[in-house]
Amino acid sequence: MLLAACAVATLPLGAAAAAAEAVQAQIHVDRQHQPVSRYEYGMFIEPIGSLVARSLWAEMLDDRKFYFPVVDAAHDPVQPPRLDGPPLPPLRKWRPIGDVAAVTMASDHPYVGAQDVVVALDGAHVRGIGQGGLGVARGTAYTGRIVFSGTPGAVVSVTLAWGDGARQQQTVKLPAATSSWQTVPLHYVAGRQADDAKLTITGTGTGHFRVGVVSLMPADNIDGWRADTVAILKTLNSGFWRLPGGNFLSNWDWHEAIGPRDKRPPMYDRAWSAMQANDFGMDEWMTLTRLIGVEPYVTVNAGLGDAHSAADEVEYLNGPATSEWGAKRAANGHPEPYGVRYWNIGNEPYGWWQIGRTTLDYFMQKHNRFAAAMRAVDPSIILIGSGAMPDQLHPREAKENASLASIQPKFGTEEDWTGGLLREAWGNFDGISEHWYDRAEQRPDAPPADELLEFARAPSNQVRMKAEEWRIYQQRFPKMKSANIFLSIDEYAYIGAKPSLKLSLAYAMVMQEMLRHSDFLRMAAFTTGSSTMDITPTASVLNSTGMVFKLYGEHFGAGMIPLDLSGNAPPPDPTYPVGFDHPKVNAGSPTYPLDMVAALTPDRRTLTIAVVNATHKPQPVSIAIEGARTRGKGTMWRLSGARLSAENKVGAAPGVTIKQSTVPALGTKLVVPAISTAIYEFPLDEGRFSAG
Repeated sequence: MLLAACAVATLPLGAAAAAAEAVQAQIHVDRQHQPVSRYEYGMFIEPIGSLVARSLWAEMLDDRKFYFPVVDAAHDPVQPPRLDGPPLPPLRKWRPIGDVAAVTMASDHPYVGAQDVVVALDGAHVRGIGQGGLGVARGTAYTGRIVFSGTPGAVVSVTLAWGDGARQQQTVKLPAATSSWQTVPLHYVAGRQADDAKLTITGTGTGHFRVGVVSLMPADNIDGWRADTVAILKTLNSGFWRLPGGNFLSNWDWHEAIGPRDKRPPMYDRAWSAMQANDFGMDEWMTLTRLIGVEPYVTVNAGLGDAHSAADEVEYLNGPATSEWGAKRAANGHPEPYGVRYWNIGNEPYGWWQIGRTTLDYFMQKHNRFAAAMRAVDPSIILIGSGAMPDQLHPREAKENASLASIQPKFGTEEDWTGGLLREAWGNFDGISEHWYDRAEQRPDAPPADELLEFARAPSNQVRMKAEEWRIYQQRFPKMKSANIFLSIDEYAYIGAKPSLKLSLAYAMVMQEMLRHSDFLRMAAFTTGSSTMDITPTASVLNSTGMVFKLYGEHFGAGMIPLDLSGNAPPPDPTYPVGFDHPKVNAGSPTYPLDMVAALTPDRRTLTIAVVNATHKPQPVSIAIEGARTRGKGTMWRLSGARLSAENKVGAAPGVTIKQSTVPALGTKLVVPAISTAIYEFPLDEGRFSAG
């Protein structure tokens, strides 16, 4: 969306601050833009660390298929380091119980994967394996199963302990072992809350027993997904989720994650140096999207993957039960096609960090092959190419911020993957994806007022830079508009700051910058869906970031019609710039220090005004409305808290809340509460309204 404010000269910080008391805004009801897409508030998810396991997925045990050997800590195998960045939180390990030497790994005919565990027994001496660090809640039921075999003299039991005493545990005694694998159900009810509960599998007697797979979940899990986090995710009003991952995807074979979960081999994710149990494959992901009421957006492996495998995946998810892969889906318990519409070819294929990275020219050939193969299976799918604008592709050693001037020479080069798609893959995509991550950095020399504003403004500049570059592409490739090519920012985050009221102000500004460009920015996916919650092993609540999505999803959601908004106080250049990867543009509305957007409700009967006040005092703004007139009292939804550090944590009263109140009729001035995001709704006088 092109705002009238874009042509206003930037004021110095001092001048803008001096004019703050006289900020003026004009809302142009007759200058309407494309309605907000339901995909504006999407989510991205990737199974790394605790972003899915221990948060969304209900499995409580790590390495339940024994990818790693069960040894004492001194003999843990050294895992290769991550390609970039700090290591992920370590997995909980299975440890020997009793004689360490009695626990070995067997690779002859394992139940799944490359190996399983064998425990040699010695009469009354208790031997086995255990895993600690499990969280359980008082009175909560837990269910699972164990797949085991052994010799007739083995006496085996599985115990869940939430304390040291005999009354602080429950034991399931297994039937007599045989040479064949047996699957035995497990059931427990925790007697108290514990963060370090332990599951042990032990035996006495003679011979040995062998464990192939073990599982433990809260009994209220929904097809493997945590019931508490699923319930919260429903409240986010997300139009879609992009899945099943990002970097991880480029070395993952989806074929190995279908069928019975216990028989899916675990794999090692080289992108993140992490083991994946392959418990959640495409069927599980589709179940999650159904449970939380969103549309799936699937990215296919264009790293080590190939076009044939991608076409198979389209057929598995969308093909009739009479097709080859549709029949396999039906055999796995899902006879009806999932009907996935949105598909993304590859994840960040331009990145030096990406497994399978190639040159731009080669990947364009690859993209075209993928597109042809996938559309041959289902011509109705909407394809999104993996682009990267020149500001994204700065060298690893870059030390200067990107500006529109500095990136001009990069258009049309190897550092312009978005341009490569437009030039070499035309007709083989419907939209183009972009990713951005901005780091929340310290500004130690800035006074509190300036520090807050510059912290909050920073990430929205990433969106403005993408929008400015998009307009350059529209000039270079005029057919983009007639072909309705759209932009999808399907990964983004402001990293390095914990969820708090302060961070929520920044995300509200990001949200509003995206809303200003609804004419071509149709999709966006926040990194990640689980990052909208504070999650413990036994409970979860919506955090301050999730509150932002809830607020905008409910009151500035799908179908809202954005309006031009002009003013007399454009955002100034930052006085305390930090870092090298913050683009040199100034996002925001021309109502500094406030950030404002306006829209009509889909029925055009209500005017909505959203305002972010990232300052420590209430801020007045004069309002003029062109093309309509409001009537009567309005309603305000205010997201705020008592202090910038306020947060929402499990077990504590929420520090960041959304409160609804009635406000007086809109006159010529609005006073916006301090450190808050406020969304106002005012009914329109239909007799004085021009639809535009």
